[in-house]
Amino acid sequence: MQARVAWPRSRRGYHRAMQIAISVGELEGRVGHEIAVSPWVEIAQDRIDQFAKATEDFQWIHLDQERAKQSPFGGTIAHGFLTLSMLPKLTESAFSITGRTMSVNYGLNKVRFTSPVPSGSKIRGRFTLLKVEPIDGGVQTTWQAVVEREGGDKPVMIAETISRHYV
Repeated sequence: MQARVAWPRSRRGYHRAMQIAISVGELEGRVGHEIAVSPWVEIAQDRIDQFAKATEDFQWIHLDQERAKQSPFGGTIAHGFLTLSMLPKLTESAFSITGRTMSVNYGLNKVRFTSPVPSGSKIRGRFTLLKVEPIDGGVQTTWQAVVEREGGDKPVMIAETISRHYV
């Protein structure tokens, strides 16, 4: 059975997802299902600028708004790794796993940046549970994370992420 997400309106009129709670014990029965969809998050130029400073990736396509207008994208775009780094925010706003003492990111099997994220765009994540495996003290989960851009015709990123959850 696929999780359903309610989309209530906030005070500002934007739709936002309600967080889904799923217990460690329920994970095995949810393999192969989309578990949750996050709310939309804006990727403003200020966030892109801060990411450039933090990573020292100052490529003009991310920062030079005048020059970027002449690019195939028509303006600045977010770093692919900025989009990837948004996964914890998108995940935590979409669902929580209960019955655990802690969770850690364990890695990635694959990541593809399939479409640009123009400055000012909104993105959200869709999370499908692919695998649950027992480990000492808990479980390891593998997720497909598909990040979409509001109004986009295809995902901006598809990643397979691995987490460990200790009980």
